[in-house]
Amino acid sequence: MTSHDTPKADWTTNHFAQANPRGRGQDDVPALLRRVADTIAGLGGVRVGDLVMHNEVTADGMWPSITVYYQREDS
Repeated sequence: MTSHDTPKADWTTNHFAQANPRGRGQDDVPALLRRVADTIAGLGGVRVGDLVMHNEVTADGMWPSITVYYQREDS
């Protein structure tokens, strides 16, 4: 069997990105992590596959965001 013959798996990966509100406190990483944790908990039964943190430079300073990739447990 070659790689071209490998059956394709059906995968569905969902994602969301989250940041603190722009302005004062936008660079507060602990607050961002709490916000992301609360959002994940609110999703119910999910399996998180990856978390990626990004930093954008704005006139107000660094503005981190986190993208979360996940799958529903029932899928």
